[in-house]
Amino acid sequence: MRNTVQIPEDISRRIDSLVERSNLSRDQIVEDALSQGRSLAWQEQWLSGVTEGLAEAERGEFASEAEIEAVLNKFGSP
Repeated sequence: MRNTVQIPEDISRRIDSLVERSNLSRDQIVEDALSQGRSLAWQEQWLSGVTEGLAEAERGEFASEAEIEAVLNKFGSP
């Protein structure tokens, strides 16, 4: 079933921005927000984190073994 809703222009621009920066369609972004409770703010923050992480990796900036060990010790390793 297909529904139509009126979305304010500012929210529509934010969705368009997410579409341009991700591999997702408008429908996927809206569905994710509605079905998973992932707000546009959450999706924007998540995408920014992924984008920054990829940029760091391209620059060769990875966590050191000591940093990884500290996280594993903090949260426990399986």
